[in-house]
Amino acid sequence: MRMTMIVLIALAASAFAQGPAPGRGGRGRMGFDGPPGPGGPPIESGPGILRAGVKNAPFSADVVTESSHTLTDGNHIRQTVTSKVYRDGEGRIRREQAVNLNGLAPDANMQQMVFINDPVAGVSYSLNARERTGTKFVRNGDFRGQRLSLNASGRGPGPGLRSRESAAGGADARGMGRRNAADQNLKTESLGRQTIEGVQAEGRRTTMTIPAGQAGNDLPIHIVIESWYSPDLQTTVLSKHSDPRNGETATRLTNISRGEPARILFEVPADYKVSEPAAGMARPHGGMGQGKQ
Repeated sequence: MRMTMIVLIALAASAFAQGPAPGRGGRGRMGFDGPPGPGGPPIESGPGILRAGVKNAPFSADVVTESSHTLTDGNHIRQTVTSKVYRDGEGRIRREQAVNLNGLAPDANMQQMVFINDPVAGVSYSLNARERTGTKFVRNGDFRGQRLSLNASGRGPGPGLRSRESAAGGADARGMGRRNAADQNLKTESLGRQTIEGVQAEGRRTTMTIPAGQAGNDLPIHIVIESWYSPDLQTTVLSKHSDPRNGETATRLTNISRGEPARILFEVPADYKVSEPAAGMARPHGGMGQGKQ
């Protein structure tokens, strides 16, 4: 139980991630998104990764992540994870998702979690819908820039794309920041515009190449990330990630509603037992990294 609460607190802490102002691009897993192109979002951002504090762009949507991986013996692994996201006109965000806490619970018994980030009140909540308990965080800057990385199976915090690619290829997977010889192995191109789920979106494709021998590979490894960003919603509505080492993943927003979500969705039900972490609690590590502000 203690380990479960530690992981839940770590997940909730990530909800404090605050994005930069629109147009500056962004960093991080749960709360940083910006338009594609130069200065746009890192290639690890995607649908359902909402920046808190974005005003006058309310919506709600389902988030569907589908992943597939072919093993060396020809076996196929396919997984689908769904969640629900909301953002109101004041920039509050809510995410509902079943989370497998690093294998602490069987898939059939996954925790139904709700994460609420209220930048207006300066608080964030991690709520366990089954047990009707939660953890409240009062924003004080301690969790600024942290990110949440749920893998395609929803199995708790996992490494972000940046850490995987940096370890394998020595390059900055975001394509932003370090400027060295690795830059020649990163290519970004515009895909123009198209309508996705009823909203206009601007696309871009980023291809990162890990040269032969750089990660013990005989041949170059090509990693392709495609993202479609909606200026109206100020978030990515579709992203695709292809890596021959890990397979393919596609995440999209579906059933998009442009209406204002009910205010009650961003409030904790009165019958929940909510606690606050002890002062001086160690900052979570692992799947959550520090975003540069």
